Parts: sequence; structure tokens; C-alpha cells
Amino acid sequence: MDSATSARRIGGGLRYPSDLTDDVWALVAPLIRPAKRGGRRRTVDVRGVLNAVFYVLTSGCQWQALPTDLPPKCTVWDCFSRWEWEGTIERINHVLAVAVREQAGREASPTTAIIDSQTAKTAQKRLYGGPVRLRCGQA
Repeated sequence: MDSATSARRIGGGLRYPSDLTDDVWALVAPLIRPAKRGGRRRTVDVRGVLNAVFYVLTSGCQWQALPTDLPPKCTVWDCFSRWEWEGTIERINHVLAVAVREQAGREASPTTAIIDSQTAKTAQKRLYGGPVRLRCGQA
């Protein structure tokens, strides 16, 4: 076990309930693009950034309230917004949803969906509203 892996664990467990296990990381890692060629080497731990994104999404905390043992909030926000723009977050969601369904002994894709009129109205508003991109530190 290298120092990065041992730093992720405290007392044999994960730091936060939202942290990625090794099995989940093996599913998700191939979906994240490698660093660009010709530029500086990537200095950020991508798994740590993804752990921070999952921490914000599962806990509902503000980006500014990220614990200090996770990567800096600006780094996490920039990676999250880039991954959202590229569709990486959607691909990660799909892969994890399929894995959870198969682990539960169900088909990979659901055969039935239930949608109410309020959800349909909200989805339609978002479709025509367009995405809003903010940089780190903007509210």
C-alpha cells in the first residue's frame, strides 16, 4: 500500500462515508480523462478530488465548507465544472447506477419509470434555461 492509499484511510476505514472504495474507484478511474500532453504534470490526486465532489454532493455542504484534509475548494470546483461540462459526471453516474442494480440482482437498465407532472415541468424549464457556469468564489 503506497502513502497516498494509506493517507486515505484512518484506522483501516475510509475517512468519510462518501469516499470511494477501491472497487468503486476501479470502475470510475477509466472514465476520467488523463492529463493533457505537453503541459505540466497533473499534481492533484484525482481520487481525492472525486472524493471531495462526492462529499459535497452527499452531505449538501457548501463548497467553502470542504474539510481541510480534502483538496482545495477551487481545485475541486474547477474539476467538477469541467467534468460536468464534458459529461464525465453523467458517465460516472451511469456506471455506478448500473453496478448497483447488477449487485442487487436486477437488470442493468430499468424497464419502468414513473414520473409526475411536477418533475416533467421542472425538467422542461431546465432544458430551455441553459447551464449556468460559475468560477470558484462566485455565488
